[in-house]
Amino acid sequence: MLAPALLSALSVAGFEQVVQWRYGTWGVVGLLLTSVGIKARNPAIGFAGAVVLATLFVGPVR
Repeated sequence: MLAPALLSALSVAGFEQVVQWRYGTWGVVGLLLTSVGIKARNPAIGFAGAVVLATLFVGPVR
């Protein structure tokens, strides 16, 4: 029971680090807004996070 939870937490933390390394602070903000919107079942916040991530993915990376 502990191993899957630990593995899940490590994979989420690793994914967050990759997003921050590749897309900077705005990537983490977009990821945070999307996850909070999904957990809170608030489509407006989730959509705002998705828009932030989409503009980062489409735009040029520095």
